[in-house]
Amino acid sequence: MSDYEITTLPNGLRVITATMPSTQAASVNIFVGVGSRSEPRHLNGITHFLEHMVFKGTEKRPTAIQIAQEIEGAGGTLNAYTNKEFTCYWNIVPFDRFPTAIDVAADMLLNSKLEQQEIERECPVVQQELKRNHDNPAAWAARLIGQAVYGPQPAGWDVGGTVELVATWKREDFISHIREWYKPGNIVLSVAGNVTHQQVLEYAVPLLGGMEPGPIPPVQPYDPAVTGPRVVTESRPIDQCTLYLGLPIFGRDDPDRYILRILNDVLGAGMSSRLFLEVRERRGLAYSVSSGYGYLSDAGVFTISAGVNRDRLCETIQVCLAEADRLVREPVPPDELRKAKDHNIGRFRLSLETAFAIGQRNGELLLTKGRVETIDEVVAAIEAVTPDDIQRVAARIFDRAKLHAAVVGPNLDEAEIEAALG
Repeated sequence: MSDYEITTLPNGLRVITATMPSTQAASVNIFVGVGSRSEPRHLNGITHFLEHMVFKGTEKRPTAIQIAQEIEGAGGTLNAYTNKEFTCYWNIVPFDRFPTAIDVAADMLLNSKLEQQEIERECPVVQQELKRNHDNPAAWAARLIGQAVYGPQPAGWDVGGTVELVATWKREDFISHIREWYKPGNIVLSVAGNVTHQQVLEYAVPLLGGMEPGPIPPVQPYDPAVTGPRVVTESRPIDQCTLYLGLPIFGRDDPDRYILRILNDVLGAGMSSRLFLEVRERRGLAYSVSSGYGYLSDAGVFTISAGVNRDRLCETIQVCLAEADRLVREPVPPDELRKAKDHNIGRFRLSLETAFAIGQRNGELLLTKGRVETIDEVVAAIEAVTPDDIQRVAARIFDRAKLHAAVVGPNLDEAEIEAALG
C-alpha cells in the first residue's frame, strides 16, 4: 500500500494526500509551478511580490488580518515562499480545523483582490526584504555565487528582483501573471495529517475543480554556455569574509543525484565531514565551513562556503579545493562511506517526522518530478552508492575551469582570489 493517494481532477489539478492517523495536525500546501525563472526581465521578482499580495485580502476575507486570524485563531500557522521554479502557499492547523485551512488556502489562491493601493503599500515591505538580504553578508554571498554560476539568464536572476523593478508594477501586471501561470495543470494540492483522501477531495473538488484549464507557458532552458564572472566580490567594512565557491551541476532528475548526496556528505555535511575536520579542527581557518547543492529542473549549483578572516581567505580556498580534488583522486574508504550513508539516511528519515514535512515533500516532488519517490526507493539508491561512483561524480563536477568564487568582506582583491582558484 502506498503512503499517499493521488487524484487528478478533470481540469488537471493534482491532489495528493498522506493520511497520518497518529498526528493532531493537518498540513495544507498548494504548489504552483511558477518562480523567478518563469518571468520576463522587466517582471523579475513579480512571482515573489504576488506571493506577498495573496495575503492581503479576498472578497470573502477582505483584510490581511482576517486571513491571518482564521488560521492563527485555530492555533495554526500560515506562510508562503517562492523560489526559482515554484511558489508554495501553506498552512498547518489542528486536524479538526482542516475545512477552514483548505478554504482559506483556496480563497487566497483564487480570489485575491490585488488592490492597487495594497500593492503600493506592500512595495516598501518587499523592498525592505530585498535590502535585508543585501545587508546579510552570508545571504548576499549566496546570491552572488548563484548569479556567477548561472550568469545573466533567468536561472541566474534573483528570486525577489531588484528594489527598482518592484516599484514599477501595477495591478494589471499581477493579473496577467496569474492568468498566464496559475493554471490547474500547473498546481498541486498536497495535504498531510489526520485526514483521509476522500475528505480532502470533498473540499478540493468544489473549491478548486472549477478552475479553467489552459496551456502552461514554456520556461527558458538553462544554457551552460552563459556564465557570470569567475570571481565576484563586494568589499565591506566588516570583520569577516563570507566565501562561496560554486560549480554548475546537473538537474534534479539526473541519475547521479544520489551519488552526489553521499559525496556532499563526505565532503562538507556536518562536524565529521572532511571540510569541517580539515578547515576548522586541524587548521583553525574558519568557524563555519560546509558544502551543499541546489537543483533546478535542468541545472544546479554545488557550493562550498565558509566564514573566514581576511588574512586566511586564500589559504581557506586552497584547502577546500584540495579536499574536493582528493575525492577525485582517492576512493572513499569503506568505513567513511558507511558513516556518510548512515548520516544521510538518518537525517533523511528524521526530516520526515511531521505532517508539514510530508506535505511539503509530496507536493514538491509531484509538481517538479511528476511522481513521489518512496522512502524505501531513496534509501535503496543511497545504499547502492560505491566508492567508484563517488570518484566518477567528483570528476564530473569538480572542473576548475568552471569554478566560480563569490566573497563579501573587507578589502577584497579579485586578482588574489582568482590566483587562489588555480
